[in-house]
Amino acid sequence: MKSIGILMGVPVLAAGMLGMAGCASVFIDVTQSVRVDAVTPSGQSIEGAACVAFNDRGMGAFQSGGAQLVRRSASSLHVTCTHPGQPPALGIATSRGNAGLAGNLVIGGLVGAAVDHSRGTAYTYPEWIRVEFGKALLFDRHLEKAGQPVVGYAAGSPPPPDPSNSATSLGCMQQVGGLRC
Repeated sequence: MKSIGILMGVPVLAAGMLGMAGCASVFIDVTQSVRVDAVTPSGQSIEGAACVAFNDRGMGAFQSGGAQLVRRSASSLHVTCTHPGQPPALGIATSRGNAGLAGNLVIGGLVGAAVDHSRGTAYTYPEWIRVEFGKALLFDRHLEKAGQPVVGYAAGSPPPPDPSNSATSLGCMQQVGGLRC
């Protein structure tokens, strides 16, 4: 009788494991809110600039100064904002793996990671970016600080140092005569 109970438990366990496949797909929505602000070269904020954001999953038009729902993807999010009298503001927000992807690699395995990758739920963009008219900037979620826009940097230049990382802090650089610790 015990062997029948054990055998009946195997399909239940297998169904439970399959249900966990794509863990991020269960807990993370396929869309994400991204706030886009647009500023002039002098730093003046321009609310209401006409913006378009797109990736391989879709495109949306909106106005700067607010948040826009975008479809998650492994691909970068391209943002263009225009305003009369200003050259275009261009931004590329890098997509990075999120906690759902990490959880799948540990718990859900390759099947779960593949499901979340294909749906885009394994990835997240920076939550807040500030594009500047006349510039093309890159935005990396790894530089995100709570309650602040991600600092953009020009293509071809290194990302700005992370002040919370002592290895790249100004104090560390001064202690070693300008060399990185």
